[in-house]
Amino acid sequence: MLVHICCSVDSHYFLQKLQEEYPNETLIGFFYDPNIHPYSEYYLRLLDVKRSCKILNIALIEGDYDVENWLNAVHGLENEPEKGSRCSVCFDRRFEISALKCNELGENTFTSTLLTSPKKSLQQLQNIGDVWAKKYELTFIAPDYRKASGTQEQNILAKKDALYRQNYCGCMFGLNIQREEQNKLNDELFVTLSQQIQPESIEERIELYELRCRLEEENIAHKIIKQRFLNWRLLSGLVRVRKEVIPAHFLPYSTLKSEYSRGKIEYSVHNIHHMNRDEVKFITLSYYNSIAHTTYKSITELIYNPPLFNQEVSLRHIMGMDLYNLSTVIVVDEIPTNKIEILCQSKTYSDVKELLIKL
Repeated sequence: MLVHICCSVDSHYFLQKLQEEYPNETLIGFFYDPNIHPYSEYYLRLLDVKRSCKILNIALIEGDYDVENWLNAVHGLENEPEKGSRCSVCFDRRFEISALKCNELGENTFTSTLLTSPKKSLQQLQNIGDVWAKKYELTFIAPDYRKASGTQEQNILAKKDALYRQNYCGCMFGLNIQREEQNKLNDELFVTLSQQIQPESIEERIELYELRCRLEEENIAHKIIKQRFLNWRLLSGLVRVRKEVIPAHFLPYSTLKSEYSRGKIEYSVHNIHHMNRDEVKFITLSYYNSIAHTTYKSITELIYNPPLFNQEVSLRHIMGMDLYNLSTVIVVDEIPTNKIEILCQSKTYSDVKELLIKL
């Protein structure tokens, strides 16, 4: 039996229920989800599905990440709500490809772990599965494993086996709508120019879950825990002196009361140059190199290849700032002597991140 897999949280429980109900069937997992964006999130979910299938001793096939075809299929439906027309088209495409893969493998039955997701319509999924099963002379089974406290059991199992629990379906359009309704920053779709890994980004989660896989292979005891913290994202930053933009690097947790400020350097203390407005501080690249133990030759080099995020945050402490300081700190080649204009669009917000602790 071919089992289309959407994510580990849904599949881990669903696959075990199938093993119980169909003990004579050999289950083959098929991860086909070009609807998941960005690619880093797709990779992270695939990574956890591989772990789940390994635990359950189930073979796994990865389908193509043909995102362009998926985007073409849902074109014009970007603003549809969850369980609306866009979802139908999305299910339709994934089920058709699953049916084709089922035929290719010589199987005659297929199903999907989407059926166990509490946010999906079981009837909608069954109707679409039946259409493709009929076209390709297959059987589509649609067991309801949500009933009789199934969803609760699924959540308990996901927690027990420390599965990666995503907080959106995967679709960028659904994510945009969801974050807008929550009045939250859509930071899952952010990509920094510097490629610096940001706190609680998908890339940081990938590092954590790849480390978890290595520790499991080495039988090293560990636990994933959660903590609430103050997160930050720089949307854009710009410095002008006498109306000319100059190279400038903004340290993490730089914020302004509003997005724009202007002023002049008023005084300096221990290589930190203070502007006369909005608590803005400037340091030179030379001073940055001395406290960060780096050898950057230009601001541009620093912008596109900065140190690790936590290393940059620690520079605030080295400069004598306390843990709650959110002043804008800007690194420049030379301290400006003329009037300065600053644009700093940044967001600070309460967030939750996972940490991996070795026991």
